[in-house]
Amino acid sequence: MELFERAKTVRLRSHHDKYLYADEDETHVNQDRNASSPNARWLVEPVPHSPGVLRLRSRYGRYLAASNEPFLLGVTGRKVLQTFPHRLDSSVEWVPVREGGAHAHAVRLRTRYGNFLRANAGLPPWRNSVTHDVPHRHAGWVLWDVEIVQVLPPPGPDSAASDAAAASVSPPPSYKPPSRSPSPSPSPLPTSALRPPPPPHHRPENSAPFRAQPPPPPPGYIGPPAPGLARLESTDSFSVPLHKVEGRLIHYHIGDDNGNVSDDEGHSFTFNGTSLGELLERLKEETGLEDVIICSRSPINGKLIPLRLQLPPDNVAMHIVLVQESSKVAKTFL
Repeated sequence: MELFERAKTVRLRSHHDKYLYADEDETHVNQDRNASSPNARWLVEPVPHSPGVLRLRSRYGRYLAASNEPFLLGVTGRKVLQTFPHRLDSSVEWVPVREGGAHAHAVRLRTRYGNFLRANAGLPPWRNSVTHDVPHRHAGWVLWDVEIVQVLPPPGPDSAASDAAAASVSPPPSYKPPSRSPSPSPSPLPTSALRPPPPPHHRPENSAPFRAQPPPPPPGYIGPPAPGLARLESTDSFSVPLHKVEGRLIHYHIGDDNGNVSDDEGHSFTFNGTSLGELLERLKEETGLEDVIICSRSPINGKLIPLRLQLPPDNVAMHIVLVQESSKVAKTFL
């Protein structure tokens, strides 16, 4: 808490050299490298009667809150949002835990329920996301360097006396509102103002002649493309030379407790390893999950089958589903 004692406004820099950033939609929170943006600044508010506990407010006046909404289905991390609750509760309260050694200016921000503010990395949707949980791996992702932007003025008797004097200031007794002075008599208009305006049909000789404009197009009308535009687009579309992609393409979904997955396109990456163990470690890094099982779907009945031996030959693309070892569907693999 020492780093926040005299801080009025701070920036929080993550392990990935990105700053805690309040999104323009005034709801979401992410990471951004733009340190000069006011969205990367957070107002520090100590919680009354709770030493060592604080709240953080974004430029939009909303509080940094640890919600109960899961970030992804089947993942332990939960969303961190900007909120303005009707009643300030423990969801907007954070406890700074000071780090020592090489991280003298770093803290871990803990919720009242033991989770930590975490800066994520990897492929979308993990990239630049911010969640709160208790990480088993990547412990450095919950460290935040505190950069103080504004410092509170030092307390003292002079400041207290000046505040009391400012509160007791009243207008002097002899003060009277200014009386309305009589309107001055109008001054005579100049001679040029008395000249009559030119007739409406008068037009300077050097003005452009009037030309009729075509009527506006009907609703839904799409004009023809500019000359050569279609040829330009078709040429630029294939300007990048084709090349062979090394490794195999991995498409994966994260299954729920019963092994069901959503209808979205899922996630994918290129894998250059040769063993199932290497693939498992890569998937843990991509998803942030622990204790997962790699499965594929049976082409006969569509049921999940755990992969336990080796990868398919010839770098064939794989479509897999990850499930937790503690899930219901995993118990059917025994």
